[in-house]
Parts: sequence; C-alpha cells; structure tokens
Amino acid sequence: MNHPAVKIARLHPFLAALAAAGALGLLAGCNIVPAAQDDPTRYFVLSDAAALPEQATPAAGGVRIGLKSVRLEGYLKRREMVVRAGDNEVEFRDYRRWAEPLDAAVGRALRGDLLASPGVAQVQSEPFALDQDRDFDVFIEVRRCEGALSGPGKFTASFTAMVEVSTAGANPHVVSRKLFVAPDAAWDGRDYDRLAGLLTADVSALGREILSELPARN
Repeated sequence: MNHPAVKIARLHPFLAALAAAGALGLLAGCNIVPAAQDDPTRYFVLSDAAALPEQATPAAGGVRIGLKSVRLEGYLKRREMVVRAGDNEVEFRDYRRWAEPLDAAVGRALRGDLLASPGVAQVQSEPFALDQDRDFDVFIEVRRCEGALSGPGKFTASFTAMVEVSTAGANPHVVSRKLFVAPDAAWDGRDYDRLAGLLTADVSALGREILSELPARN
C-alpha cells in the first residue's frame, strides 16, 4: 500500500515543492543573527582636583589628615546613577553609570581637594602607614549623592554627608560631628555629565567644610 503522502506528492508536485521551499526558509530563518547594536550605556566620574606641583617634603606647619574609608547608604552601593523621584522613591538609571565605585570616587576627589589647600601638608587614606603621624582623622558617611526631582519638571543635584573629625594618636577623641548638606544646584534632568560635575563641586564644598572644622593646633 502506498503512503498517502506519496500519493499527494505524486498528484500535487507543486504543493510538495512549495512545502519543501517553506521548510528550507524556516531553517534559514533560524540561523539569522540579529544585527549588532551599539551599547547605550555611558559612564561618568567625579573630577579630580587640579594637578598639584610635586613637593619633596610636606609644607612646614601644615595639618596632617587621615581620611578614613568613605561609607555609603545602601542604595548608593551600585554603579547606576540615582535620581530621587520623591521622599521615599529612587530611580536607578541603568544606562548612566559611575565608572568606579562611588565611595572610591568620593574619597579620591575629596583627598585631592584637601591636598589642594595650602594649609594641608598630608592626606593619608586607610590603611594608614605606621610610620606617619596624623593630626586629625576624618570619617565620611555619604547619605545622598544623586539627582533629585525638586518640583514639576525641576531637577537638582543632591549631596548630603555626615562628617566626623577626631584627633589621631593613642587617645583619640571626637572634636566635631555634623551633617553637611550641599546647597541645591539646578540640573536639567538629562545631562548626566553636568550632574557628575555638580556632585564634584559638592564634594569640594565638603572638603572646605572639613577644613573649617579642624581646630587650631597649639
């Protein structure tokens, strides 16, 4: 007995050829590779302080600062840049990211700003060298470092940090502890390079605040 499919193929060669062509087309379609697309992700950094001339020895009489590890609020411990949409709502910008961990970026920028002050001789970062004395240690806890929706269609850069200054040495004690809130600076909500620049300026203002909190040495 002949198979029904054989009879159909004999009676309708056109249909058989059409089915074969369709099968080949289906197989060819499965092997098509989608065209490569450009990665839309962009990366940003906090700017460094202006390059300083190298000094063979620390400036005479300058203060020696130990910069402890910078801590971040939990939601800031990620590469996506943050925009605060409300009092209790934040948005993570998947395609706008920090090029380095934010705590490292803040620490690097802050160290450069402190070193740029003529009254500062040294700024050490943890882990501290055992053979270098320090006059004061500074602890930073960043609570906000982001863009913020401040009103309908209005955005600002938002930076807040807790600053603690203590003496260094065998018997340290806290000499200052305060919340630093940078003044709001207008941002258009789209230019993330501008946002990174505004947050860099906020870190510089934080450095000036730290220096103002250092007590005079006898």
